[in-house]
Amino acid sequence: MITRRNTLKSAALGTVSAIALFMGSTLAAQAANEKLKIGFVGVTSGPAAAWGTSNVRSMQTLAAWYNETGGVKIGDKTYDIEIVTFDDQKDPKRAVEGMEKMAQEGIHYVVGPNVDDGAAAVRPVAEKNNIIYFPYAFPKELYTPPASNAILGMIANYQSGPAIYKYLKENKGVKTVAFIAANESDPLSQRDGGVAAAKALGLEVVADKDTYQNDTRDFTPVLTPIVGLNPDLLVLSGVAPANAPLLIRSARELGYEGLISTETAQDAKVIEEGAGELANGFISVGGASTPEIASDRMKEFVDRYTKMFGEYNDESNTKVYALDYILETMKANPAAIDNIDEFKKTIDTFSAPNPYVKGDSKLSYVGTTSFGQKRQISVPMVVNEYKDGAFQTLFVGSVD
Repeated sequence: MITRRNTLKSAALGTVSAIALFMGSTLAAQAANEKLKIGFVGVTSGPAAAWGTSNVRSMQTLAAWYNETGGVKIGDKTYDIEIVTFDDQKDPKRAVEGMEKMAQEGIHYVVGPNVDDGAAAVRPVAEKNNIIYFPYAFPKELYTPPASNAILGMIANYQSGPAIYKYLKENKGVKTVAFIAANESDPLSQRDGGVAAAKALGLEVVADKDTYQNDTRDFTPVLTPIVGLNPDLLVLSGVAPANAPLLIRSARELGYEGLISTETAQDAKVIEEGAGELANGFISVGGASTPEIASDRMKEFVDRYTKMFGEYNDESNTKVYALDYILETMKANPAAIDNIDEFKKTIDTFSAPNPYVKGDSKLSYVGTTSFGQKRQISVPMVVNEYKDGAFQTLFVGSVD
């Protein structure tokens, strides 16, 4: 039998439950982390898609990881990280559109663009809207005074090129070099830098004017005269990941037996699919980690990334760093979260443990030798050799 007493008891319990639910919801709302938006503007489609895709996936993997484990504490607040992306399709005009989008959303820190033209094109927008950006592009004028908003996110070709050529000269007996590049400003600039570095080392440059259109698929005509010169080393300056295997395959099928290298990062899966064993011995700048130096956190990052996207790109060993540099610099000076002048003040003295390398390695800003100021993140310079579907470490260096 339902009595008045039972009814009142049920009503009381219902009221308590409602109050508890309301209080729980209120506390949850009060405890919710604020959002911190970090942007990406770069190429995620077309022949160079691997460069930007590795950026986006690295950032998204880290953001999910941080958010899953409670967020990122900066000063007295904790933030969930939101990654806002824009595919510039390797078009400078679209890169400008992307950076304007970031400004409209109030974003002050952006990773990218991935190529020289895009990085140069967005500079006025970044400077006007108080945006610090981390390009993967090499023009020195982006990083030398009076420029101050761009921070190079990787090792530049004029830093890695001399190291590669020197190694090959001393260890592989290289004496002659030929260069080939796409007929675009980015690879042509890298070619010119490579030629200068090779000559400075006393190497004989036997070809440095050969170019191709970026949509070329049959490289036999352009490579035939170069192969006829039989250089010890063929440098694919600024080569896009989709074109590298096609160039390698064409050179080998024409009978070239010398070494082939590039100063741009590549994708082992793309190389395997496009050139197979013909690419064995191909030398390129790799991601900033090797099995020998990778920390447990780096290994977990690779595992999380692979589970999230079904594959892993070696270049993400470098691209993992940009987001952490942004967040760790903010931690060192919380005022930098929405004030890039505070961020800039912190650069010169910034130091934090490097979570991705074994031992006591530090995160710090470098670039004084190349740019006259610290406008480059410090990452290991890993040079790889491709063999049977995977990259193997050739040597590891550094820049200051």
